[in-house]
Amino acid sequence: MSTALTLTTGTRPDGTVVLAAVGEIDMSNAENFSAALAGTGDGALVVDLTGVEYIDSAGLAAIFPYLERVHLVATPLLAPVLTIAGLDDLTTVEER
Repeated sequence: MSTALTLTTGTRPDGTVVLAAVGEIDMSNAENFSAALAGTGDGALVVDLTGVEYIDSAGLAAIFPYLERVHLVATPLLAPVLTIAGLDDLTTVEER
């Protein structure tokens, strides 16, 4: 059974693509998350994780191919997970 995850894509006035995720990202839906990331083009990308309650290693692994162009936004509860995974050393992690 798949865990509930909603993915929405938008664009900022400066043209930056924003991918917002709401729910949980785990091995049951990480492929959908990865496909959504892949579908955002090649430019700057903001991944808004403020609506994510849980992310496992499959979800984290989906982000790694996009580190050169991604800016992650996370809640104070999720940001430490991104830090422990080392993402803050490889890209911008903004706590909101």
